[in-house]
Amino acid sequence: MRAPLGRENTDKPDDTMSIPSTTSTTSSSARDPAQGRLLALAAILFISYLCVGMSLPVVPIFVTAQLGLGNVWAGLGVGIAFLSTVLSRAYAGAQSDRDGAKAAVMRGLVFYVSGALVSLLAGLLAQSPWTAYMVLLAGRLLVGLGESLVGVGIIGWGIGLVGPVRSGRVLALVGAAIYGALAVGGPIGLALQQRFGYAGVMGAGLILPCLGMLAIRRMAGVPAHAGGGRVPFWRVIGQVWPHGTIVCLQGIGFAAIGAFFTLHFLNQHWRHAGLGLTAFGCGFVLVRVLLGHLPDRVGGLPVAIGSLAVETVGQALIWSAPGPTAALVGAFLTGLGCSMIFPAMGREVVHLVQPHLRGTALGGFSAFQDLAYGLTGPLAGLLADRAGYRGVFLAGAAAAAAGLAIAISLRRARQGSRP
Repeated sequence: MRAPLGRENTDKPDDTMSIPSTTSTTSSSARDPAQGRLLALAAILFISYLCVGMSLPVVPIFVTAQLGLGNVWAGLGVGIAFLSTVLSRAYAGAQSDRDGAKAAVMRGLVFYVSGALVSLLAGLLAQSPWTAYMVLLAGRLLVGLGESLVGVGIIGWGIGLVGPVRSGRVLALVGAAIYGALAVGGPIGLALQQRFGYAGVMGAGLILPCLGMLAIRRMAGVPAHAGGGRVPFWRVIGQVWPHGTIVCLQGIGFAAIGAFFTLHFLNQHWRHAGLGLTAFGCGFVLVRVLLGHLPDRVGGLPVAIGSLAVETVGQALIWSAPGPTAALVGAFLTGLGCSMIFPAMGREVVHLVQPHLRGTALGGFSAFQDLAYGLTGPLAGLLADRAGYRGVFLAGAAAAAAGLAIAISLRRARQGSRP
């Protein structure tokens, strides 16, 4: 096996901070100032990320209904933001490592605002469908860049506050904020679209990141890790790709729900089309809140194995659902299953590298999930044109099952390498 890139002592906190022991009681954790700041960061991320959550169900409807374009173009309109995030993860990680996590988050929020503004312009050009669509893609690219900087920056900021020994908890809280925003944002976006149109959704998406910028301006950042030699990004990827592959396969199920669950319900003439992301997000956040400590306590691979099994069942249930209730249960189960995979694998990644490479490693690791989100939209659109929307969720079940097989093989290999 390849030697890890400077494995650090995982029994000690981040060398930039002094933190309480992780064996503290719940009451003492509540009095921990670092923990309080971490919760504040999660709340700010939730508010800011609503701009992404509101747009997810609205963009496919805008592309298909208002611009008159097909499912592939609708999927690309959703997925290109995630592709932008993939391509900018190395940049975001380097920015966080070099300039500090707070600077990365502030820049990301500026890109959020810019992306919403450009996407708003696309709505004003709807009489020229292809022109509007190209402007929309430009806006979505900016949103993806913002998502990369904000995501890596918040994670780095949180780990800098509480230390790598609690990195699983940080990743769990960050994910709860993101998917909570997706759960709430979907119905809000659809409601705003019905009342104020597409432009109203993008206008609201412009305001929310501004609130995030105002909130973090007075917050103290954590020191950047300026010391240590730089390591080529692709060498870092070489260390984290097995964990990233599992996250990539897991992400296909969520991407399928985000891009095509609403269209599937509309195609079936089922009610409550906007509740797919809500059901997913409720399951996701429930597990993050109740079981967010599991990766730090029992390890990443056991958590991933159980989670991928649940996600496989959830995607298969959406595929075979005879009515809306079963499909919503499938979305809820998918959320339960997806919830802990990223923090479980991310915790392993954090402990593979030295502190000054942590942002770069997390950026590369996160890119695997973004890759799933970016490619699923257009590829699933092609599949939907040929096999219907149900086929998209069957593919999601197959991907989760493949991730389960990889996680099991990694755990067996680790057990076999122990003396």
